[in-house]
Amino acid sequence: MILASLAVFAQLPTLVPPDTARPFDAPVAVARAWRTPANPRPITTRALPLDTPVVQRPRAIEYSDSYYTRLTIHRIGSYTMIPLFLAEYSLGQNLVNDAAPPGWIKPAHVAVASGIGILFSVNTVTGLWNLWEARQDPDGRTRRTVHSITMLASDAGFLAAAALAPEREHGFVTNYQHRVNMHRGVAIGSFALSTLGGAMMWFWK
Repeated sequence: MILASLAVFAQLPTLVPPDTARPFDAPVAVARAWRTPANPRPITTRALPLDTPVVQRPRAIEYSDSYYTRLTIHRIGSYTMIPLFLAEYSLGQNLVNDAAPPGWIKPAHVAVASGIGILFSVNTVTGLWNLWEARQDPDGRTRRTVHSITMLASDAGFLAAAALAPEREHGFVTNYQHRVNMHRGVAIGSFALSTLGGAMMWFWK
């Protein structure tokens, strides 16, 4: 009787399915025994729990030295744009509101506008280049994307403002004033949008 009971208990591991024999959900390592002369009868495959679960390490993101050089140029340009905006707005107001503005006002207004155009061209190239190099870095990706979209939109606004620049020599007074209002509105909107996009990176790095 006792020997029969021991024989039944010895057969239990092979009668219970592997999924029900394992009392917890954990990573497992499968152990197999191969048939050898010393072991002509292979052991049934068993699932053994691992002591430590396998964790995938995050991949390190490396940036080139050129990335940081472009980033420095981009930051210096972003700090320069606010003084240029203020100077351009002041010159534009004097040019429009003064009955007889000095002769240097208009060339200075055009020169500052050209400086803004050059600045935004450099920042657009360096910004998009760095955006592409950082495309695999998930840290701050949304912020970088929003910043890039706002700055590209302000680029388009500055181009539109330049195309809407009024000339006293052409058209009637009413048409001139309409173009002045459109030019000023688009320029101020572009100033505000680019300042918002720049502030994102100033405060959040």
